[in-house]
Amino acid sequence: MVLSFLLYVVMTSIGEAGDTLPFEPEFSGSLVKRLNGKTYQAQVFGKGDRLRLEYKYAVRTELGFSALEIIRMDLGERWYVLPQQKYLLVLPVTDDVPSIRQELVGETSRNPVGDAIVAGRAARLFDVHAERDGVSERFYQWVDVEAGVVLKLVSQDRDWSFEYERIRISPQPYLYFEQPPGYRKRRSETIQ
Repeated sequence: MVLSFLLYVVMTSIGEAGDTLPFEPEFSGSLVKRLNGKTYQAQVFGKGDRLRLEYKYAVRTELGFSALEIIRMDLGERWYVLPQQKYLLVLPVTDDVPSIRQELVGETSRNPVGDAIVAGRAARLFDVHAERDGVSERFYQWVDVEAGVVLKLVSQDRDWSFEYERIRISPQPYLYFEQPPGYRKRRSETIQ
């Protein structure tokens, strides 16, 4: 109760000063991603606009297999960590990565549908329309009521979705989302 009051006072003071304190949802969970008939399972750690996916099974890349992907929306990059070569295979962020923010890239409309429970958490369901590169796409999106994290996103127009089976709102260290010491970045020669 006291902590809630202090947080309210701090947020009100910041708001009155004309500054805003960015809200960075921090969480961990189990993720299931489906893409073109394939299913990927991963342990996920999120902090603001950054994600770390530790895959249950390694993902094939052009330089070998990787069981760890770091998504840096702030840089527009995703990195596959390749420990044998001490490389980070760098690719651009594409539309098949799990959405961190509620607003989708190219979003044109959002309509509330109702309330639901996803991964054991209260969520609000939306029907979202987006347009990317002249192509229109519709999604169902479930957003955590408390934390604002997208718990589930399903394309209505293609075989693509992701959802959390478990999620825990908790602080995550910045180190999880940084370039590991001694690793070099190598840009992908093929865009995925």
